[in-house]
Formats: sequence, structure tokens, C-alpha cells
Amino acid sequence: MRWLTLYARSRQVPASLAVVVIGAVVVWALARDGSGGPGDPRMPALVIVAGATAASTGLGGQDVALDRTAAIRWVLRRAAHVLLIGAVVGAVLLAVQAMGEDLATTAFVVRNSAGLMGLVAIGATVGGAQYAWTLPIAWLSFSLFAPAPTSAPMQVATWMLLPPGTAAGTWTALVLAVAGTAAYAVAGPRR
Repeated sequence: MRWLTLYARSRQVPASLAVVVIGAVVVWALARDGSGGPGDPRMPALVIVAGATAASTGLGGQDVALDRTAAIRWVLRRAAHVLLIGAVVGAVLLAVQAMGEDLATTAFVVRNSAGLMGLVAIGATVGGAQYAWTLPIAWLSFSLFAPAPTSAPMQVATWMLLPPGTAAGTWTALVLAVAGTAAYAVAGPRR
């Protein structure tokens, strides 16, 4: 238990969790006026991206080189950390929705949380934890301004705004989740 507490503190988990909760509550409060419409995917996508990027700061410790010298099995711990990010970000949004205003369906939240946790894990592996937020922000920015997804490549490019049950959106999220979790678990954050 002591190791878990130290790990959570070194990964800034309490601060990240506070940002995830505050971000979800703020967006929920802003969405209460109904201007976005009940089927508008932009607000819940923004909440999940904000939560995943806030939690991504913990994908690297204070000293990555020092972490690598520890004689512990990092693969399972890293994989659990990434999966926990996706679970917590999705759970916070679903819990905030339970207070009244429905922002998105559970399937939408689960799909996007899984895909975005993989995306931040890829970002941490490629650019380090301090830059893990760049991929989700860039992808969401492109999705918000992209033309209507009429072709399969555009559906893949705008996967996080597609309705749940869309094959291209589901498969893109699944591939990102698996690839990102595996890459981060094996390689860890970039120095």
C-alpha cells in the first residue's frame, strides 16, 4: 500500500484527478443551458479529451531515468496506469451526468475514453509525458473543423465525434487503445 501511495504522489494523481473532476463539472454546468443540443458530441468529447490530457501528466515520473533503474516489473504497472486513466476519465463524466444533464451515451463515453487513453499513451511513449497531451488536442482540433465524414478515411480522422456504434469510430478507438497501452507498457515514457 505504501508503494501505491508513493507512486500516486510521484505521478501527481491527486492533482490530475482534481482537474478531471473540475473540468467535467464545468462543462456539465455550461451544457445545462441546452445550447449544444442533446446529441451534440463536441462537449462530451471535449470533457474526455480534457480529462485524458490532465491525467497524462502522470505518465512520467520525476526522473524517468531513475524509474528505469528500479528492479520492478514496469510493464504491468504501466499498463494498469493507462487503463486506469481511461476508466477514471469515463467514470467521472458518467458520474457528473448522473446529476441530471445527459451529455453522451455510455457507449460514446467508453469508446472515446478507451481511444483517448491510448492516444495519450502513444504521446507519452513518443514525446514524453510532458507532451502526451499534444496528440489528443491536435486530433480533437482537426475533428472539430474537418468537413463532414463521408468517406472511411474521414470517419477515421473524426472518430471521436462519430455516433457510438459506427464501425470506423469503434475500430479506431480500439486500435488506439491497444497500440497505445502496449507501446507505453513496454517502452515507457520517452526521456
